[in-house]
Amino acid sequence: MTKTIRLIGAPTDIGASLRGASMGPEALRVADLPGILQRHGLDVLDTGNLSGPANPWLPPVEGFRHLAEVTEWCRAVHEATLACLRAEQLPMLLGGDHCLAIGSISAVAQHCRALGKQLVVLWLDAHADANTSQITPSGNLHGMPVACLCGRGPAALTGLSGATPALAPAAIRQIGIRSVDAGEKHHLQDLHLTVFDMRHIDENGMRQTMEQALAGIDERTHLHVSFDIDFLDPAIAPGVGTAVRGGPTYRETQLCMEMIADTGRLASLDIMELNPACDIRNETAVLVVELIESLFGKSTLIR
Repeated sequence: MTKTIRLIGAPTDIGASLRGASMGPEALRVADLPGILQRHGLDVLDTGNLSGPANPWLPPVEGFRHLAEVTEWCRAVHEATLACLRAEQLPMLLGGDHCLAIGSISAVAQHCRALGKQLVVLWLDAHADANTSQITPSGNLHGMPVACLCGRGPAALTGLSGATPALAPAAIRQIGIRSVDAGEKHHLQDLHLTVFDMRHIDENGMRQTMEQALAGIDERTHLHVSFDIDFLDPAIAPGVGTAVRGGPTYRETQLCMEMIADTGRLASLDIMELNPACDIRNETAVLVVELIESLFGKSTLIR
């Protein structure tokens, strides 16, 4: 039996470089995400939005913007995600900016440790998000969640899961990367992260890339997908705050989602960085809902 999908809204742009991602959860609801999933026979529970501090829009302090506020939001996300997992439901975090993945994935990692499960995180993104306070050009914490999850960041964030690091870098497989800051390139190499950047996809195709990214997943695996909408090419998905040209096409992304669905292992999901202030008539949200349908098993034919 398919688990109940619990929608958890986190309406904040506290870690972002541009305002607007706080409106992302409502844009997904306007695009009828709950109703469309239900029409596929899925049990969907929308628990509304979490609350947290307002965005003070201040400059960085010691390499971090809004660290206290980001920590409060991530704690709220962590608690909601962990409660969902313990209730044997599938948490779908509706962001909000990508710093919130520190909270959701910390909860997933804590849950997997308790159950003795293997955790695999697919990080679908244009950006590596592996900056630290020493190398960040901006101080924005939406550029640091991968580093924090790997134990490199402030203790308030790296220890959310009850262990530091929350997970080993080997658990993360990044796909679609095409924008990496200068210092971040060296940090990625130091972390030994698995990165399937756009050159890899260009040279090998999305099918082979996804076969590599999904290798080793079995019945003991908890598969978490952290889907930053700027993974997509902005020509088809303009509603993001940090658009980078040259991303996956609609068909490449559909294949990516369908291959994830084929594993039958998807157990938690982030949908991050949707920014309606940058969108055109909510078309990015509508597109994202189509892709989420595929992630939960929609296909052209019965396979």
